[in-house]
Formats: sequence, structure tokens, C-alpha cells
Amino acid sequence: MLTPAAPLRSWILSGVLAALSGVSGLAQAAPPVTVAPAPAAATCPALLNKTFPRLQDEKPQSLCQYSGQVVLVVNTASYCGFTSQYKGLEALYAKYKSQGLVVLGFPSNDFGQQEPDSGQQIAEFCANTFGVKFPMFAKSSVKGAQANPLFAELIKLSGTSPKWNFYKYLIARDGRTVEAYNSMTAPDSRSLVADIEQALAAKP
Repeated sequence: MLTPAAPLRSWILSGVLAALSGVSGLAQAAPPVTVAPAPAAATCPALLNKTFPRLQDEKPQSLCQYSGQVVLVVNTASYCGFTSQYKGLEALYAKYKSQGLVVLGFPSNDFGQQEPDSGQQIAEFCANTFGVKFPMFAKSSVKGAQANPLFAELIKLSGTSPKWNFYKYLIARDGRTVEAYNSMTAPDSRSLVADIEQALAAKP
């Protein structure tokens, strides 16, 4: 009578072993999950951490998109003796944009009331007369207590404020180093071009 029990015990034992083997197999099929660390968030320099309406349609544009680039900021006007500098500014932008230069235009009516037109009129004038493709922003003030936030900081960092239309500020890739150039400095002047090329050659 003991004989039939032996195969039964053997059958039960083999079933238990098979079950244990299956559990072990499942454990091996699901290795520990590792989570890759999230990439560090890109930082925007305080100087560029500002938003301005685009000239053409007043759609908000963050200047953070230009972080790490060399930025030439210019206050512009349509009825000024220096208005022809638009052509040279566009030429600079076209020549060096692939290397990291961006020109930002800020129309202003602060000097001689030489920018009285609407944003749409200014945009059409710049595009049709000088083929301007570099970014332009809505008309604002660039001097005194009414200066827009970007110009207020540029004035503080450079120690000089715009004296007339087409004053220029060159911001290095670090977003902190600023050089100022007066309206008489043409976009193709040797000093400005040399400074732009030097700034482009520097690492962020």
C-alpha cells in the first residue's frame, strides 16, 4: 500500500519544483528598472530673460531663444540720417548669423520723433526698403525712466545710454559682457566687425 504513494509524492514534488522554477524565471525576466537622470535645464542669462512683442504682429518673443549667441542690439528709426544703416545691419546679420550672430532692432521715437509710424508701417518699410530679415520688436522707449527693461540693463552694464538713433550694444555669448557703440559707428566699421568676430570666436 505504500507503493502507490511514492509516485504520488514524486509527482507533487516535481510540480512544486516546476512552479518554483517558473517563479524564478519570471524574476529573471524582469531586471531592475534604471531611470536616466534628466538633462540639466538650459539657463537663460538675466539680461536676456525678457519678453517683447514682435514688430510685425506683436506676438510675444522671449529673448532667451538667443542665449549663447552674440547679440547686437540697435535702437532704430525710419526717418533718421542713419536709417540707411539698416542695410549694413542686415548685411552683418546675413554674413554672420550661421556663426551665431543675431541683430535685434528696437524702433524708438525717443530721438527727434523720427519713428512716428505704427508697427505695421515700420515693418513694411524695413522689409520693402532695406530687405530687413533680422528680428525686430514693437516700438518702445530706450532712454531714461521709460526705457524698456533690456535697454535699462544695457545702460547699466555699459555705463552709457543711447544718445541718438542707431546706438548699438554688443552682448557677448556669456550674456553679461556688453560693449556700446555710438550712432556714428557704421555696421561695417572695422572696430565693430572686429569685435563681433572676436565675440563669435569665444566659447559660451
